Amino acid sequence: MIIAAIQNEGWALEEASEELRNDKDIVLAAVKKRPSRLRYASEKLKNDKDAVLAAVKQDGYALEFASPQLQNDKDVVLAAVQQNGWALQYASSALKDNLDIVQAAVQQNGWALQYVSRELQKNEELIKLARLTRK
Repeated sequence: MIIAAIQNEGWALEEASEELRNDKDIVLAAVKKRPSRLRYASEKLKNDKDAVLAAVKQDGYALEFASPQLQNDKDVVLAAVQQNGWALQYASSALKDNLDIVQAAVQQNGWALQYVSRELQKNEELIKLARLTRK
């Protein structure tokens, strides 16, 4: 019953056993329905690139629930900020100082400029881009 609820709506993952929260197929089904359900996945799956990418490609904010290692993974963070520039706030400090990541975030939403490193906040090209893309 709970497996069907997870696969159909994603909501029931928070009520699931640790065994189900650690089942990659179950978690993938849940995050495809509701990306924020990544918060209820096991720590192992919060560190699984496939599971996290499935979530952040639909809702960049799901990056908040990824492991610190994946918050520092360029592919994962790029997918998140391309979907929602605001997701930059959950990226590692190192990636907030990565021009490719920051440009993608600011291109998606100019307000993401507030989350970039102090050094890149001085970048004139980023400032111009941010002014053009504020949503």
